[in-house]
Amino acid sequence: MAKPLMPILALIFALPAAAMVWQGQDVLRSFAANAAPTDLLQGCGDVPEAVALAEELRDRALRIERYMEAIDSRKADLVTAEETLRQRLDELRNQKNSITARSTQSSDAVRKDIDRLVALYDQMKPAEAAAILTNLPADFAAEILMRVQPEAGARIIAAVEPRQAALLTAQMGARSVRQP
Repeated sequence: MAKPLMPILALIFALPAAAMVWQGQDVLRSFAANAAPTDLLQGCGDVPEAVALAEELRDRALRIERYMEAIDSRKADLVTAEETLRQRLDELRNQKNSITARSTQSSDAVRKDIDRLVALYDQMKPAEAAAILTNLPADFAAEILMRVQPEAGARIIAAVEPRQAALLTAQMGARSVRQP
């Protein structure tokens, strides 16, 4: 007998809700509480537990409201800080690109100057080039010798005195080891 009772009870509770939906009324509004929070204590003012509970709930609601305001304020601060960081990041990227471009231009200019200097030493007679290279700093002279044509470099080193040639050769080897 319990089994046929359940569908009948469901039908009894569902019919009024279906009628309200059919008539276009707001079903949720009818189930909502109609009493304002201040009206909740009406008739219960003499029960200290109820009054204390209502005050505690009101205090909690106020605290939650303050927390929500603080969270909203922090959200606004975070949005502002994020925008500031994005702007600063864009500025730094632009500066980096500018520095990279200048560095590339500077490196290209230095490379062109060295290439011209190497071409000049390629054109010189080995004895004249050897005389000039022996008066240059050893690392700079080694760099030039590493870049000239191998035949011209061999003739220039052959024209340098043996002790200086050994020093230049060691410097060239050290340069090769430093730059893998």
